[in-house]
Amino acid sequence: MPANSAFSIRVKPSDEDKRLDVLVASFLSDCTRTFVAGLISAEHIRVDGQPKKPGYRVKSGQRISGVIPPPVPVEFKPEPIPIDILYEDDHVIVVNKQPGLVVHPAPGHFSGTLVNGLLYHCPDLGGIGGELRPGIVHRLDKDTSGSMIVAKNDAAHTHLSRQFKSRKIQKQYLALVHGDVKKATGSIKLPIGRHPVDRKRMSTVSPRGRAAETNWSVKERFQGFTLLEMDLKTGRTHQIRVHCAALHHPIVGDKVYRPRKLEKTTARDHQQSDKILQLLKSVNRQMLHAWRLSFTHPETGKMMSFESPLPEDMAQLIKKIRKIGS
Repeated sequence: MPANSAFSIRVKPSDEDKRLDVLVASFLSDCTRTFVAGLISAEHIRVDGQPKKPGYRVKSGQRISGVIPPPVPVEFKPEPIPIDILYEDDHVIVVNKQPGLVVHPAPGHFSGTLVNGLLYHCPDLGGIGGELRPGIVHRLDKDTSGSMIVAKNDAAHTHLSRQFKSRKIQKQYLALVHGDVKKATGSIKLPIGRHPVDRKRMSTVSPRGRAAETNWSVKERFQGFTLLEMDLKTGRTHQIRVHCAALHHPIVGDKVYRPRKLEKTTARDHQQSDKILQLLKSVNRQMLHAWRLSFTHPETGKMMSFESPLPEDMAQLIKKIRKIGS
């Protein structure tokens, strides 16, 4: 819906007990649930004139009313940050994000982000996708590298957001994990939500976890480590990191989800313990890489696929581990 458009929804009996953000997002076909949730939290959308939370369960007969506010000008400055562009046209940009780069501005990171670099490279991104995430339709953690797609106009942003919502975009990752993964392939289906105690972490035992599914296959085995190819069927926060930890094969370098003293345990079980321990001490991020990305082009309808090569630090670590184990 265009900016300043008002709308009104009468809750039908068949919509009883649905989440407010889910119902409104289904009504506003060109708005994502995340965008709608933000409008609800900002009280641009109300139920019978009263502000509610995005997860509020609606009742039959209630009147939901709201307005789409005008875009807030982006105040973040363009910065000449190097960006590895895999593909670009008038509608999309596909980038290979380097590890250590925050995707979008947030408290504590208002500069030096991928968005700042994109605004420098493509100034027209300023009016797309909301105040803090111009053109961004999905994200990678700061220390996760690899393929990302960015929209260059509103139509592309809406089209790509729908593809993510309907799980039509394919994402394959490479993860170097601790331990010898016994099976060649597998799938883990555990819900993911906020950790019940530590709100900065995600967990598979959250009381409000959302369904999450990750398929995996062994790409290469080493002594004490395994390189996995991960296929995401859902896109929950920290999904691969949480699921790998739940498998008792946490990602190498993941300081959030690994057990304490895991490196020493891994080294002790390895015949070349000193070399392995020194290698692990040198790792300063999780060894997780968004390897392949496939999507339907929002303008041409053509299926497009891109592959990001392993970043240097991950490639060198694997090479050294392979050499020690030989």
